[in-house]
Amino acid sequence: MGKNVLVAQSGGPTPVINNSLRGVVEACFDHPNSFGTVFAGYHGIEGVLKEELLDLSAQPREEIALLSTTPAAGAIGTCRYKLKSHQQEDFQRVVDVFRAHDIGYFFYIGGNDSMDTANKIAVLAREQGLDLVAVGVPKTIDNDVGDSEFKLIDHTPGYGSVARYWALMVQGAEEENRGSSPSDPVLVMQAMGRKIGFIPAAARLADPHRETPILIFMPESGLDLNALTDIVADKVREVGRALVVVSEGFPVGDLGELRDSFGHVMFSSSALTVERVVVNHLNKVGLPARGAARGNMPGTDQRHSMIYASTVDLEEAYQVGRKAVEIALKDGNGFMATILREPGDVYQVRYDKVPLELVANSERHFPEAWIAPNRVDVTNDFLRYARPLIGDSWPSVPLVDGRQRFARLKPIFAEKKLPEYVPQAYR
Repeated sequence: MGKNVLVAQSGGPTPVINNSLRGVVEACFDHPNSFGTVFAGYHGIEGVLKEELLDLSAQPREEIALLSTTPAAGAIGTCRYKLKSHQQEDFQRVVDVFRAHDIGYFFYIGGNDSMDTANKIAVLAREQGLDLVAVGVPKTIDNDVGDSEFKLIDHTPGYGSVARYWALMVQGAEEENRGSSPSDPVLVMQAMGRKIGFIPAAARLADPHRETPILIFMPESGLDLNALTDIVADKVREVGRALVVVSEGFPVGDLGELRDSFGHVMFSSSALTVERVVVNHLNKVGLPARGAARGNMPGTDQRHSMIYASTVDLEEAYQVGRKAVEIALKDGNGFMATILREPGDVYQVRYDKVPLELVANSERHFPEAWIAPNRVDVTNDFLRYARPLIGDSWPSVPLVDGRQRFARLKPIFAEKKLPEYVPQAYR
């Protein structure tokens, strides 16, 4: 039997994150001679620092299988704790925990900052002669990991499902707005996406032939609240109504923003929201039609609504988790599993690896060429990119007594071997 495994996740969850977890775990189970006990850091790297290691090898296999359609982070928990360069005690604590529990393989599921953490631990392992293989597993609904040329990774698991959520939700919103437009001519919807427009852009998938009055305001649009107001008014004059999809990162002024420990703005936890500012402003200046603007602000359901998950996304999330284990066995320390699109008209991908140091703290940008000349739409090139990611069928989500059946892991933890520890950022 080989060394033990530790898998953890960090940052905001996705509908398919647990299928990547399942991919890692089941691939490790398939190689009992290479891997020992599989542990999960309970609530990410914080669980490692606190020596809270959930024993996944001791879980019923049917519960592991149910991770495939269990969304968000309830199974093993997540965190927003970043290992910063000056937190040397934290780094040493990670090494001590790994040594105490004979951890030889570390898989970290997450976005840009998580890949940075995985990279730092990979470097630390080399520096201290620790027999450890660290591999990253990508996830983020924002699709902002990697490069803007899509050479490091084509898209991240999680994005396809949120894109599908918006495609289908905007379809429903169109029915709502079309029917109630005499009294509510404008419906404003806020999409996640702090600094990048991939999520609001997906609204166009609801209407690829541009038959409905959808206006998409991304952070990259170069517009402001006054420009938005004029554009919405023009659309209402033209067709009598408008569907406004606005990114949470669209500039509307001070929102009293709060920030997480990564330094990222938490728009949904701020004093105001972009959606509320836009609705109030439109109603204050007045619409060129009878009635008022209304708002609809989806929240974290964008990343935990399992019924909207993309079957393509689910499969790719699973396969990229399995690929990470293959990388650990064949290539060793310091890589991230990746998804690359094959050339051609038929959508196909291959799973490969990239050095962690290339994707750590990477941040792609929404291609300028994919923003329409009017700045409130996307081009057909974006639609060709995004359409395959949302799939063509509904996921099969098991129900028991009319309710979704999610994985429920037993609270079986490794026996603690080290003194209690308080993470440095909490002191």
